[in-house]
Amino acid sequence: MKKFITLMAVITAFVLTGCSPFSLVNSETYNNADLAAYKTFHIITPEEGKLPPGMEMVTYYNIAAAIREQMVERGYTEDPASPLLINIGLTVQKEIATAPVIPPAAPVPPPPPGPYFGGPFYNGFGQWYMWPRYNYWNSTYANAQVITGIYREGVLSMDMVNIVQKVPLFSASVATILQNGNSQFRNLQGIAEAVQTLFSKYPVPLLPQYKNRK
Repeated sequence: MKKFITLMAVITAFVLTGCSPFSLVNSETYNNADLAAYKTFHIITPEEGKLPPGMEMVTYYNIAAAIREQMVERGYTEDPASPLLINIGLTVQKEIATAPVIPPAAPVPPPPPGPYFGGPFYNGFGQWYMWPRYNYWNSTYANAQVITGIYREGVLSMDMVNIVQKVPLFSASVATILQNGNSQFRNLQGIAEAVQTLFSKYPVPLLPQYKNRK
């Protein structure tokens, strides 16, 4: 009987994890950033940037709420004056033009295509960030490995940036916040689960009182 219960527990765990519709595409800390040293955060707003094509305000609010929950449960406090800016990105279809990483008038050559530049589309998709990445991103932070998983429609990306110094601190992406087989965004619960995956390798752990709840 004991062996049977153990086997059922293993099967249940396998089913619960194997059936998850979300997968972490990438998660990386930059510049040896000590993210625990930051005590506040600020999520980019539509007034400060521009919503990715196809994203409605309700979806933005759901994503922001899920990110806010993850940050608060790690001991951060939301503050519009915080130097820690959280930028939100989304992969979009090739028919939609994405914002360039380098402004057209900039006297520098455009960066090579890749998952961290939002350059030419790959497999039909490109990234769109609410706050243009060229404000803080350059070839220094290029990843030599092309992460093909990021080029799928509905992949949600998040950058954490020291807005005062314009220095990237952390970046992660999760697939996918769209319902399987169509272009509809997931509901609040689905987005919350996707964002939980987005933070699964974040270097600052949950506070003790929230760990058993996850």
